[in-house]
Amino acid sequence: MSDPISPYKGKTGLRRVLNAMAYTRDGLRAAFKHEDAFRMEVFLALLLIPLALYLGETGVERALMVAAVLGVLAVELLNSALESAVDRISLEHHLLIKRAKDMGSAAVMIALVNVVVVWTLVLLG
Repeated sequence: MSDPISPYKGKTGLRRVLNAMAYTRDGLRAAFKHEDAFRMEVFLALLLIPLALYLGETGVERALMVAAVLGVLAVELLNSALESAVDRISLEHHLLIKRAKDMGSAAVMIALVNVVVVWTLVLLG
């Protein structure tokens, strides 16, 4: 039986790492350019991350606060990717498309609630 490796997986080693970095840059640029929610969350992160580093009293507190904020960005990127893929497939109104997009939105909301919970617990001790 032949190895079921994708024919699109061509590079290895340092070339693969460099390609991955370029894809990451392209993805961040696309999200920032095309996604209003991502832009707002990046600006919020630019405010909250330095504040977390200032307000956190221990390394663990700082790490938790920063991780919660970065988690929002990660979930927003996944939500935007889901929406882009679904829109590529079809722009028609469909119950399953709505469900997928609503679930992605719910994931972002949970990540935002997590920021509030983590920051509240850390700051109020």
